[in-house]
Amino acid sequence: MKCEHCTRKECSKKTKTDDQENVSADAPSPAQENGEKGEFHKLADARIFLSDCLACDSCVTAEEGVQLSQQNAKDFFRVLNLNKKCDTSKHKVLVVSVCPQSLPYFAAKFNVSVTDASRRLCGFLKSLGVHYVFDTRIATDFSILESQKEFVRRYRQHSEEERTLPMLTSACPGWVRYAERVLGRPITAHLCTAKSPQQVMGSLVKDYFARQQVQEEMGSAFLVLPRGSTDWGALQMFGSTTLSPEGGSRQTWMGCWCSNLSPEKIFHVIVAPCYDKKLEALQEGFPPALHGSRGADCVLTSGEIAQIMEQGELSVKDAAVDTLFGDLKEDKVTRHDGASSDGHLAHIFRHAAKELFNEDVEEVTYRALRNKDFQEVTLEKNGEVVLRFAAAYGFRNIQNMILKLKKGKFPYHFVEVLACAGGCLSGRGQAQTPDGHADKALLRQMEGIYADIPVRRAESSAHVQELYQEWLEGINSPKAREVLHTTYQSQERGAHSLDIKW
Repeated sequence: MKCEHCTRKECSKKTKTDDQENVSADAPSPAQENGEKGEFHKLADARIFLSDCLACDSCVTAEEGVQLSQQNAKDFFRVLNLNKKCDTSKHKVLVVSVCPQSLPYFAAKFNVSVTDASRRLCGFLKSLGVHYVFDTRIATDFSILESQKEFVRRYRQHSEEERTLPMLTSACPGWVRYAERVLGRPITAHLCTAKSPQQVMGSLVKDYFARQQVQEEMGSAFLVLPRGSTDWGALQMFGSTTLSPEGGSRQTWMGCWCSNLSPEKIFHVIVAPCYDKKLEALQEGFPPALHGSRGADCVLTSGEIAQIMEQGELSVKDAAVDTLFGDLKEDKVTRHDGASSDGHLAHIFRHAAKELFNEDVEEVTYRALRNKDFQEVTLEKNGEVVLRFAAAYGFRNIQNMILKLKKGKFPYHFVEVLACAGGCLSGRGQAQTPDGHADKALLRQMEGIYADIPVRRAESSAHVQELYQEWLEGINSPKAREVLHTTYQSQERGAHSLDIKW
Protein backbone atom coordinates (compact mmCIF):
# COMPACT_ATOMS: atom_id res chain seq x y z
CA MET A 1 0.00 0.00 0.00
CA LYS A 2 1.28 3.47 -0.83
CA CYS A 3 1.00 6.81 0.88
CA GLU A 4 -1.09 9.37 -0.97
CA HIS A 5 2.05 11.32 -1.88
CA CYS A 6 4.46 8.39 -2.00
CA THR A 7 6.83 8.05 -4.96
CA ARG A 8 8.08 4.63 -3.90
CA LYS A 9 6.76 1.24 -5.01
CA GLU A 10 5.82 0.00 -1.55
CA CYS A 11 4.99 1.48 1.78
CA SER A 12 5.17 -0.23 5.13
CA LYS A 13 3.31 2.44 7.07
CA LYS A 14 0.63 1.13 9.38
CA THR A 15 -2.89 2.25 8.56
CA LYS A 16 -5.37 3.77 10.93
CA THR A 17 -8.33 1.50 11.70
CA ASP A 18 -11.73 1.93 13.23
CA ASP A 19 -10.92 -0.67 15.86
CA GLN A 20 -12.95 -0.06 19.00
CA GLU A 21 -11.17 -2.59 21.18
CA ASN A 22 -12.10 -2.27 24.84
CA VAL A 23 -9.71 -1.17 27.53
CA SER A 24 -8.41 -4.26 29.31
CA ALA A 25 -10.37 -5.44 32.32
CA ASP A 26 -7.50 -4.80 34.72
CA ALA A 27 -7.30 -1.14 33.72
CA PRO A 28 -10.84 0.27 33.98
CA SER A 29 -11.36 3.92 33.23
CA PRO A 30 -11.98 6.44 36.01
CA ALA A 31 -15.53 6.86 34.74
CA GLN A 32 -16.20 3.15 35.10
CA GLU A 33 -14.82 3.09 38.64
CA ASN A 34 -16.79 6.15 39.69
CA GLY A 35 -20.03 4.99 38.04
CA GLU A 36 -20.03 8.00 35.76
CA LYS A 37 -22.12 8.14 32.63
CA GLY A 38 -19.15 8.33 30.26
CA GLU A 39 -17.85 5.32 28.36
CA PHE A 40 -14.07 5.55 28.14
CA HIS A 41 -13.98 1.84 27.30
CA LYS A 42 -15.10 2.64 23.76
CA LEU A 43 -11.98 4.65 22.95
CA ALA A 44 -10.17 3.44 19.85
CA ASP A 45 -6.56 2.37 19.87
CA ALA A 46 -4.00 4.80 18.48
CA ARG A 47 -3.16 4.24 14.83
CA ILE A 48 -1.34 6.25 12.20
CA PHE A 49 -2.65 7.31 8.82
CA LEU A 50 -0.44 6.61 5.83
CA SER A 51 -0.18 10.33 5.23
CA ASP A 52 0.37 11.36 8.86
CA CYS A 53 4.11 11.71 8.32
CA LEU A 54 6.60 11.64 5.49
CA ALA A 55 8.67 8.66 6.57
CA CYS A 56 7.28 5.93 4.36
CA ASP A 57 10.49 3.98 3.70
CA SER A 58 10.03 1.22 6.31
CA CYS A 59 9.74 3.92 8.95
CA VAL A 60 7.90 1.82 11.53
CA THR A 61 9.73 -1.36 12.49
CA ALA A 62 7.93 -4.35 14.01
CA GLU A 63 9.32 -3.47 17.44
CA GLU A 64 8.24 0.16 17.09
CA GLY A 65 4.81 -1.02 15.98
CA VAL A 66 4.39 -2.93 19.24
CA GLN A 67 5.57 0.05 21.29
CA LEU A 68 3.39 2.41 19.29
CA SER A 69 0.31 0.35 20.16
CA GLN A 70 0.94 1.30 23.79
CA GLN A 71 0.81 5.01 23.01
CA ASN A 72 -2.90 5.34 23.75
CA ALA A 73 -5.45 6.02 26.45
CA LYS A 74 -5.17 2.47 27.81
CA ASP A 75 -1.65 3.10 29.07
CA PHE A 76 -2.78 6.40 30.58
CA PHE A 77 -5.66 4.73 32.41
CA ARG A 78 -3.43 1.89 33.52
CA VAL A 79 -1.27 4.33 35.49
CA LEU A 80 -4.29 6.21 36.83
CA ASN A 81 -5.71 2.99 38.21
CA LEU A 82 -2.40 1.77 39.61
CA ASN A 83 -2.27 4.98 41.65
CA LYS A 84 -5.61 4.09 43.24
CA LYS A 85 -4.44 0.72 44.52
CA CYS A 86 -2.79 0.00 47.84
CA ASP A 87 0.60 -1.08 46.50
CA THR A 88 2.28 2.31 46.84
CA SER A 89 5.54 0.95 45.45
CA LYS A 90 3.89 1.03 42.02
CA HIS A 91 2.43 4.51 42.32
CA LYS A 92 3.70 7.19 39.95
CA VAL A 93 3.52 10.96 39.77
CA LEU A 94 1.39 11.63 36.71
CA VAL A 95 2.49 14.69 34.72
CA VAL A 96 0.83 15.96 31.53
CA SER A 97 2.47 18.54 29.24
CA VAL A 98 0.28 20.27 26.65
CA CYS A 99 1.58 21.67 23.33
CA PRO A 100 0.38 25.24 22.62
CA GLN A 101 -1.00 24.24 19.19
CA SER A 102 -3.48 21.93 20.94
CA LEU A 103 -5.20 24.68 22.93
CA PRO A 104 -6.93 26.40 19.94
CA TYR A 105 -8.45 23.02 19.08
CA PHE A 106 -10.00 22.67 22.54
CA ALA A 107 -11.11 26.32 22.49
CA ALA A 108 -12.84 25.88 19.12
CA LYS A 109 -14.19 22.44 19.96
CA PHE A 110 -15.86 23.58 23.19
CA ASN A 111 -16.59 27.16 22.05
CA VAL A 112 -14.68 28.90 24.85
CA SER A 113 -11.73 31.29 25.02
CA VAL A 114 -8.26 29.80 24.82
CA THR A 115 -7.66 30.71 28.49
CA ASP A 116 -10.86 28.97 29.53
CA ALA A 117 -9.94 25.99 27.36
CA SER A 118 -6.60 25.73 29.13
CA ARG A 119 -8.22 25.88 32.57
CA ARG A 120 -10.95 23.42 31.64
CA LEU A 121 -8.44 20.94 30.20
CA CYS A 122 -6.24 21.26 33.29
CA GLY A 123 -9.20 20.83 35.62
CA PHE A 124 -10.42 17.79 33.71
CA LEU A 125 -7.03 16.07 33.77
CA LYS A 126 -6.68 16.68 37.49
CA SER A 127 -10.18 15.31 38.09
CA LEU A 128 -8.96 12.08 36.52
CA GLY A 129 -6.00 11.87 38.88
CA VAL A 130 -3.23 13.79 37.08
CA HIS A 131 -1.00 15.56 39.60
CA TYR A 132 0.64 18.25 37.46
CA VAL A 133 -0.32 19.86 34.15
CA PHE A 134 2.32 21.95 32.35
CA ASP A 135 2.50 23.61 28.96
CA THR A 136 5.55 23.16 26.75
CA ARG A 137 6.31 26.82 26.07
CA ILE A 138 9.34 26.87 28.37
CA ALA A 139 10.76 23.86 26.50
CA THR A 140 10.18 25.70 23.22
CA ASP A 141 12.11 28.65 24.68
CA PHE A 142 15.15 26.42 25.11
CA SER A 143 14.76 24.90 21.63
CA ILE A 144 14.55 28.34 20.01
CA LEU A 145 17.44 29.87 21.99
CA GLU A 146 19.73 26.95 21.19
CA SER A 147 18.70 27.07 17.52
CA GLN A 148 19.48 30.79 17.41
CA LYS A 149 23.02 30.26 18.67
CA GLU A 150 23.59 27.35 16.32
CA PHE A 151 22.45 29.31 13.26
CA VAL A 152 24.77 32.23 14.03
CA ARG A 153 27.67 29.80 14.48
CA ARG A 154 26.87 27.98 11.22
CA TYR A 155 26.54 31.26 9.31
CA ARG A 156 29.96 32.40 10.47
CA GLN A 157 31.58 29.05 9.74
CA HIS A 158 30.01 28.52 6.34
CA SER A 159 32.52 28.50 3.50
CA GLU A 160 33.31 26.71 0.26
CA GLU A 161 35.23 24.13 2.26
CA GLU A 162 32.78 23.75 5.15
CA ARG A 163 29.19 23.93 3.97
CA THR A 164 27.19 24.35 7.16
CA LEU A 165 24.15 26.02 5.56
CA PRO A 166 21.25 25.90 5.02
CA MET A 167 20.24 24.99 8.55
CA LEU A 168 17.01 22.99 8.62
CA THR A 169 14.79 22.91 11.70
CA SER A 170 14.55 19.75 13.80
CA ALA A 171 11.33 20.34 15.77
CA CYS A 172 9.03 18.27 13.49
CA PRO A 173 9.47 14.51 14.11
CA GLY A 174 7.86 13.45 10.82
CA TRP A 175 10.34 15.54 8.86
CA VAL A 176 13.32 14.43 10.97
CA ARG A 177 12.48 10.75 10.56
CA TYR A 178 12.08 11.21 6.81
CA ALA A 179 15.47 12.91 6.66
CA GLU A 180 17.16 10.19 8.71
CA ARG A 181 15.65 7.10 7.15
CA VAL A 182 15.07 8.17 3.55
CA LEU A 183 17.34 11.09 2.65
CA GLY A 184 20.48 10.18 4.60
CA ARG A 185 23.64 11.97 5.61
CA PRO A 186 23.79 14.73 2.98
CA ILE A 187 20.55 16.14 4.42
CA THR A 188 20.87 15.26 8.12
CA ALA A 189 24.16 17.18 8.22
CA HIS A 190 22.02 20.30 7.75
CA LEU A 191 19.54 19.50 10.51
CA CYS A 192 19.74 21.77 13.54
CA THR A 193 21.08 19.79 16.50
CA ALA A 194 18.86 21.57 19.04
CA LYS A 195 16.35 19.14 20.51
CA SER A 196 12.67 19.55 19.79
CA PRO A 197 10.38 21.12 22.42
CA GLN A 198 8.98 17.67 23.25
CA GLN A 199 12.44 16.25 23.89
CA VAL A 200 13.46 19.24 26.03
CA MET A 201 10.21 19.00 27.99
CA GLY A 202 11.00 15.37 28.73
CA SER A 203 14.30 16.36 30.31
CA LEU A 204 12.72 19.23 32.22
CA VAL A 205 10.10 16.95 33.76
CA LYS A 206 12.20 13.83 34.36
CA ASP A 207 15.37 15.65 35.48
CA TYR A 208 14.83 19.23 36.68
CA PHE A 209 11.28 18.78 38.01
CA ALA A 210 12.17 15.44 39.63
CA ARG A 211 15.12 17.04 41.44
CA GLN A 212 12.83 19.72 42.87
CA GLN A 213 10.59 17.15 44.52
CA VAL A 214 11.22 15.45 47.84
CA GLN A 215 10.11 11.85 48.09
CA GLU A 216 8.94 10.74 51.52
CA GLU A 217 8.32 7.12 52.41
CA MET A 218 6.97 5.86 55.70
CA GLY A 219 5.01 2.65 56.12
CA SER A 220 2.24 2.57 53.51
CA ALA A 221 2.44 6.30 52.80
CA PHE A 222 4.11 7.82 49.79
CA LEU A 223 3.98 11.51 49.04
CA VAL A 224 5.64 14.08 46.85
CA LEU A 225 6.00 17.77 47.58
CA PRO A 226 7.88 20.68 46.04
CA ARG A 227 11.29 21.06 47.67
CA GLY A 228 11.15 23.84 50.25
CA SER A 229 7.36 24.08 50.08
CA THR A 230 5.57 25.48 53.14
CA ASP A 231 2.07 24.87 51.79
CA TRP A 232 1.56 21.56 53.58
CA GLY A 233 -2.10 21.45 52.65
CA ALA A 234 -1.15 21.27 48.98
CA LEU A 235 0.85 18.05 49.30
CA GLN A 236 0.16 15.38 46.71
CA MET A 237 -0.74 12.24 48.67
CA PHE A 238 -0.39 8.60 47.68
CA GLY A 239 -1.69 6.06 50.18
CA SER A 240 -3.81 6.50 53.26
CA THR A 241 -1.42 7.71 55.97
CA THR A 242 -1.25 11.46 56.58
CA LEU A 243 2.07 12.92 57.67
CA SER A 244 2.50 16.40 59.07
CA PRO A 245 5.66 18.47 59.62
CA GLU A 246 6.83 18.85 63.21
CA GLY A 247 9.57 21.39 63.06
CA GLY A 248 11.92 19.27 60.98
CA SER A 249 13.96 20.57 58.08
CA ARG A 250 12.95 19.88 54.49
CA GLN A 251 15.52 17.08 54.36
CA THR A 252 14.58 15.45 57.71
CA TRP A 253 10.90 15.18 58.43
CA MET A 254 9.51 13.06 61.29
CA GLY A 255 12.51 10.78 61.02
CA CYS A 256 11.70 9.82 57.40
CA TRP A 257 14.36 9.23 54.81
CA CYS A 258 14.15 11.81 52.01
CA SER A 259 15.47 11.75 48.47
CA ASN A 260 14.98 13.35 45.10
CA LEU A 261 12.14 11.84 43.13
CA SER A 262 13.42 9.18 40.73
CA PRO A 263 12.60 9.71 37.01
CA GLU A 264 11.13 6.20 36.97
CA LYS A 265 8.53 7.36 39.49
CA ILE A 266 7.16 9.91 37.00
CA PHE A 267 4.77 9.00 34.16
CA HIS A 268 4.96 11.83 31.64
CA VAL A 269 2.21 12.30 29.04
CA ILE A 270 2.43 14.73 26.11
CA VAL A 271 -0.74 16.16 24.52
CA ALA A 272 0.14 17.02 20.93
CA PRO A 273 -1.60 17.92 17.63
CA CYS A 274 -0.07 15.11 15.52
CA TYR A 275 0.60 11.37 15.58
CA ASP A 276 4.28 11.77 14.70
CA LYS A 277 4.92 12.89 18.28
CA LYS A 278 4.18 9.28 19.29
CA LEU A 279 7.00 8.11 17.01
CA GLU A 280 9.26 10.79 18.43
CA ALA A 281 8.68 9.51 21.97
CA LEU A 282 9.76 6.01 20.88
CA GLN A 283 12.79 7.24 18.96
CA GLU A 284 14.10 9.44 21.76
CA GLY A 285 17.26 8.17 23.43
CA PHE A 286 17.93 7.83 27.13
CA PRO A 287 19.98 10.79 28.41
CA PRO A 288 22.31 9.86 31.30
CA ALA A 289 20.48 12.19 33.68
CA LEU A 290 17.25 10.24 33.18
CA HIS A 291 18.78 6.90 34.19
CA GLY A 292 17.27 4.87 31.38
CA SER A 293 13.89 6.62 31.49
CA ARG A 294 12.33 8.13 28.39
CA GLY A 295 11.44 11.80 28.56
CA ALA A 296 7.89 11.10 27.34
CA ASP A 297 6.21 7.87 28.41
CA CYS A 298 3.04 8.35 26.40
CA VAL A 299 1.78 10.76 23.74
CA LEU A 300 -1.93 11.40 23.26
CA THR A 301 -3.26 13.57 20.46
CA SER A 302 -5.61 16.48 21.11
CA GLY A 303 -8.37 14.47 19.44
CA GLU A 304 -7.84 11.52 21.78
CA ILE A 305 -8.04 13.80 24.83
CA ALA A 306 -11.18 15.51 23.44
CA GLN A 307 -12.77 12.10 22.99
CA ILE A 308 -12.05 11.26 26.62
CA MET A 309 -13.50 14.61 27.72
CA GLU A 310 -16.66 14.21 25.64
CA GLN A 311 -17.34 10.67 26.77
CA GLY A 312 -16.39 11.15 30.41
CA GLU A 313 -18.69 13.98 31.49
CA LEU A 314 -16.96 14.05 34.88
CA SER A 315 -17.65 16.85 37.32
CA VAL A 316 -14.84 19.28 36.54
CA LYS A 317 -13.56 22.32 38.36
CA ASP A 318 -11.36 24.60 36.23
CA ALA A 319 -7.74 24.84 37.35
CA ALA A 320 -4.73 26.96 36.46
CA VAL A 321 -1.86 25.29 34.66
CA ASP A 322 1.13 24.43 36.86
CA THR A 323 4.69 25.61 36.37
CA LEU A 324 8.00 23.94 37.15
CA PHE A 325 8.62 26.48 39.89
CA GLY A 326 6.94 25.40 43.11
CA ASP A 327 3.51 26.87 43.78
CA LEU A 328 3.57 29.33 40.87
CA LYS A 329 0.77 29.00 38.31
CA GLU A 330 0.48 30.12 34.68
CA ASP A 331 -1.66 33.24 34.82
CA LYS A 332 -2.24 33.60 31.08
CA VAL A 333 -1.81 31.74 27.81
CA THR A 334 0.92 33.02 25.47
CA ARG A 335 2.61 31.62 22.37
CA HIS A 336 5.69 32.04 20.24
CA ASP A 337 5.78 34.06 17.03
CA GLY A 338 4.64 31.53 14.45
CA ALA A 339 1.43 31.61 12.43
CA SER A 340 0.73 27.92 13.12
CA SER A 341 3.91 26.60 14.70
CA ASP A 342 6.44 27.31 17.44
CA GLY A 343 7.87 30.15 15.36
CA HIS A 344 11.50 29.08 15.03
CA LEU A 345 11.84 31.07 11.79
CA ALA A 346 10.72 34.43 13.17
CA HIS A 347 12.72 34.16 16.38
CA ILE A 348 15.92 32.99 14.68
CA PHE A 349 15.56 35.62 11.94
CA ARG A 350 15.35 38.47 14.46
CA HIS A 351 18.27 37.13 16.47
CA ALA A 352 20.46 36.62 13.38
CA ALA A 353 19.66 40.08 12.03
CA LYS A 354 20.74 41.68 15.31
CA GLU A 355 23.72 39.43 16.04
CA LEU A 356 25.19 39.32 12.54
CA PHE A 357 24.19 42.68 11.06
CA ASN A 358 23.15 44.83 14.04
CA GLU A 359 19.66 45.24 12.54
CA ASP A 360 16.58 45.40 14.78
CA VAL A 361 13.64 43.64 13.13
CA GLU A 362 10.30 44.18 14.83
CA GLU A 363 7.90 42.85 12.20
CA VAL A 364 8.86 39.73 10.23
CA THR A 365 7.27 39.97 6.78
CA TYR A 366 6.49 36.71 4.99
CA ARG A 367 6.14 36.52 1.20
CA ALA A 368 4.30 33.54 -0.28
CA LEU A 369 6.00 32.09 -3.37
CA ARG A 370 4.75 29.00 -5.20
CA ASN A 371 1.96 28.42 -2.64
CA LYS A 372 0.83 29.55 0.80
CA ASP A 373 2.90 26.79 2.46
CA PHE A 374 6.18 27.96 0.96
CA GLN A 375 7.07 31.45 2.11
CA GLU A 376 10.27 33.43 2.40
CA VAL A 377 11.64 36.18 4.62
CA THR A 378 14.64 38.29 3.64
CA LEU A 379 16.89 40.93 5.16
CA GLU A 380 18.54 43.47 2.91
CA LYS A 381 21.50 45.66 3.79
CA ASN A 382 23.04 48.20 1.43
CA GLY A 383 20.89 46.82 -1.39
CA GLU A 384 22.08 43.24 -0.88
CA VAL A 385 20.11 40.31 0.56
CA VAL A 386 22.17 39.12 3.52
CA LEU A 387 19.63 36.74 5.08
CA ARG A 388 17.18 34.59 3.15
CA PHE A 389 14.90 32.35 5.22
CA ALA A 390 12.05 30.10 4.13
CA ALA A 391 9.16 28.14 5.61
CA ALA A 392 8.41 24.85 3.82
CA TYR A 393 5.31 23.02 5.02
CA GLY A 394 3.91 19.78 3.59
CA PHE A 395 5.35 16.96 1.49
CA ARG A 396 5.36 18.63 -1.92
CA ASN A 397 7.24 21.70 -0.73
CA ILE A 398 9.73 19.53 1.14
CA GLN A 399 10.32 17.40 -1.96
CA ASN A 400 10.97 20.53 -4.04
CA MET A 401 13.35 21.81 -1.38
CA ILE A 402 15.32 18.53 -1.36
CA LEU A 403 15.56 18.41 -5.15
CA LYS A 404 16.97 21.94 -5.27
CA LEU A 405 19.36 21.19 -2.41
CA LYS A 406 20.76 18.23 -4.32
CA LYS A 407 21.17 20.33 -7.45
CA GLY A 408 22.90 23.14 -5.57
CA LYS A 409 20.17 25.60 -6.55
CA PHE A 410 18.66 26.35 -3.15
CA PRO A 411 19.35 29.97 -2.12
CA TYR A 412 18.26 29.87 1.53
CA HIS A 413 20.28 30.09 4.72
CA PHE A 414 17.58 28.67 6.98
CA VAL A 415 14.36 26.69 6.46
CA GLU A 416 11.59 25.99 8.95
CA VAL A 417 10.43 22.55 7.82
CA LEU A 418 7.12 21.01 8.93
CA ALA A 419 5.62 17.78 7.61
CA CYS A 420 2.01 18.96 7.80
CA ALA A 421 0.66 21.30 5.13
CA GLY A 422 -0.67 24.29 7.04
CA GLY A 423 1.74 23.73 9.95
CA CYS A 424 1.27 22.26 13.41
CA LEU A 425 -2.32 23.45 13.85
CA SER A 426 -3.23 21.15 10.94
CA GLY A 427 -1.76 18.07 12.60
CA ARG A 428 -3.75 14.93 11.86
CA GLY A 429 -4.36 14.36 15.56
CA GLN A 430 -6.90 17.18 15.71
CA ALA A 431 -9.46 19.02 13.58
CA GLN A 432 -10.43 15.92 11.60
CA THR A 433 -13.83 14.94 10.27
CA PRO A 434 -15.19 11.44 11.12
CA ASP A 435 -14.03 10.17 7.72
CA GLY A 436 -10.44 11.29 8.36
CA HIS A 437 -10.30 14.51 6.32
CA ALA A 438 -9.32 17.95 7.56
CA ASP A 439 -12.16 19.93 9.11
CA LYS A 440 -11.50 23.16 7.20
CA ALA A 441 -14.08 25.25 9.02
CA LEU A 442 -12.71 24.20 12.40
CA LEU A 443 -9.15 24.85 11.21
CA ARG A 444 -10.03 28.41 10.15
CA GLN A 445 -11.53 29.01 13.58
CA MET A 446 -8.42 27.58 15.26
CA GLU A 447 -6.13 29.79 13.15
CA GLY A 448 -8.04 32.88 14.28
CA ILE A 449 -7.85 31.80 17.92
CA TYR A 450 -4.13 31.08 17.69
CA ALA A 451 -3.41 34.42 16.01
CA ASP A 452 -5.09 36.27 18.88
CA ILE A 453 -2.92 34.66 21.59
CA PRO A 454 -0.31 37.17 22.84
CA VAL A 455 3.23 36.49 21.63
CA ARG A 456 6.07 36.01 24.10
CA ARG A 457 9.68 35.97 22.94
CA ALA A 458 12.00 33.29 24.22
CA GLU A 459 14.60 35.84 25.32
CA SER A 460 12.13 37.49 27.72
CA SER A 461 11.76 34.49 30.04
CA ALA A 462 13.57 35.06 33.34
CA HIS A 463 12.83 31.47 34.34
CA VAL A 464 14.76 30.15 31.35
CA GLN A 465 17.82 32.16 32.31
CA GLU A 466 17.54 30.83 35.87
CA LEU A 467 17.33 27.28 34.58
CA TYR A 468 20.42 27.74 32.44
CA GLN A 469 22.36 28.55 35.61
CA GLU A 470 20.69 26.35 38.23
CA TRP A 471 19.89 23.28 36.14
CA LEU A 472 22.35 23.32 33.23
CA GLU A 473 25.37 24.89 34.97
CA GLY A 474 25.65 27.74 32.48
CA ILE A 475 24.47 28.72 29.01
CA ASN A 476 27.34 27.08 27.12
CA SER A 477 28.19 24.34 29.61
CA PRO A 478 28.84 20.70 28.69
CA LYS A 479 25.62 19.78 30.50
CA ALA A 480 23.62 22.26 28.42
CA ARG A 481 25.07 20.70 25.29
CA GLU A 482 24.24 17.19 26.48
CA VAL A 483 20.68 17.98 27.58
CA LEU A 484 19.61 20.38 24.82
CA HIS A 485 21.26 18.90 21.71
CA THR A 486 21.09 15.63 19.82
CA THR A 487 22.73 13.68 17.00
CA TYR A 488 21.12 12.00 14.01
CA GLN A 489 21.33 8.46 12.77
CA SER A 490 21.15 8.09 9.02
CA GLN A 491 22.34 6.03 6.12
CA GLU A 492 25.05 7.40 3.91
CA ARG A 493 23.65 8.56 0.57
CA GLY A 494 26.84 9.36 -1.22
CA ALA A 495 25.24 9.56 -4.65
CA HIS A 496 23.54 12.85 -3.79
CA SER A 497 26.09 15.59 -3.29
CA LEU A 498 25.05 18.94 -1.89
CA ASP A 499 27.29 21.31 -3.82
CA ILE A 500 25.50 24.43 -2.67
CA LYS A 501 26.73 27.78 -3.97
CA TRP A 502 25.63 31.03 -2.32
